[in-house]
Amino acid sequence: MLDITPLFPEHTGPILARPTQGRLSLLDIVVAQRDDFRSRLTEHGAILFRGFRVDEVSDFHALVDGLTSDHMRYIYRSTPRSVVTDRVSTATSYPAQLEIPLHNENSYSDNWPLTVAFCCTKPAVEGGETPVACMREVTRDIGSALLNKFQELGVEYIRHYHQGVDLPWQDVFQTTDKGELQNYCDSNGISTEWLDGDLLRTVSRAQGAAEHPGTGDRVFFNQAHLFHVSSLGQGHAEALTELFGLDRLPRHARFGDGSEISAEELARINDAFRKNTLAFPWQTGDVLWVDNMQYAHGRRPFKGERAVFASLMEPYHPKLAEAAA
Repeated sequence: MLDITPLFPEHTGPILARPTQGRLSLLDIVVAQRDDFRSRLTEHGAILFRGFRVDEVSDFHALVDGLTSDHMRYIYRSTPRSVVTDRVSTATSYPAQLEIPLHNENSYSDNWPLTVAFCCTKPAVEGGETPVACMREVTRDIGSALLNKFQELGVEYIRHYHQGVDLPWQDVFQTTDKGELQNYCDSNGISTEWLDGDLLRTVSRAQGAAEHPGTGDRVFFNQAHLFHVSSLGQGHAEALTELFGLDRLPRHARFGDGSEISAEELARINDAFRKNTLAFPWQTGDVLWVDNMQYAHGRRPFKGERAVFASLMEPYHPKLAEAAA
């Protein structure tokens, strides 16, 4: 009934699952074999389902609802998205000409989804892939010395919510009420300060590395390379620094002790992701299910219309999990 093969023939890891005949219901197949597919996800890190009957967002919603009832609400946002259903949102709505570097979802927080699913209902005319990278291999190429430094110090994320630049705090925290904002930040270890009356600064600290609860692998797990001002490219970084000053950048990241991450360290991280990037072209109806700690994902620039949706599942908080053990 199903043909299961490597997604990338020259690489072990992600697998491709296709019906051997007809356009079967993905919901019926996956939910009926949920435990088997979950084992495959743990073993391979990602599964691309292709050729099934996934025509509408409602089909995707039903699938992720069938996979788990444990879904994650996207608060303390780092990217613009639109909510479609209580299980599904649009994928990041950055301009088509920009690339979104590889990252693990919500790894700038100490609470993240263990699995993420994507669904493509309309592939771009050109580009628009969602590349992935194995975090075991990325971590290996970053090297133990730098990994240990990140694990020891963690990462500090500093954000300033300037009007008309990046996301407003109302979108990031999904509220227009400053009291609700403060309550959320107090409950989640995010410090707040209002500068000049209406400019909000938030500072949060999170892990630099994390242990996968299923495999036991220790992996590089943060978004320092995305939040660091250098991720925008030299020209944009210099312009923002000149406009706002280094102490009021829209986003910046440094080690958890307040020391700066060096250009050499950032280059090593970016090179490790780049070296291990794998990509496939989306097809209509594709669903990609990803173990968020085993595989990073990103987005390549594209031309034409593109419709890709996402669902964050199985929220995980290591400290709470450890306390419950």
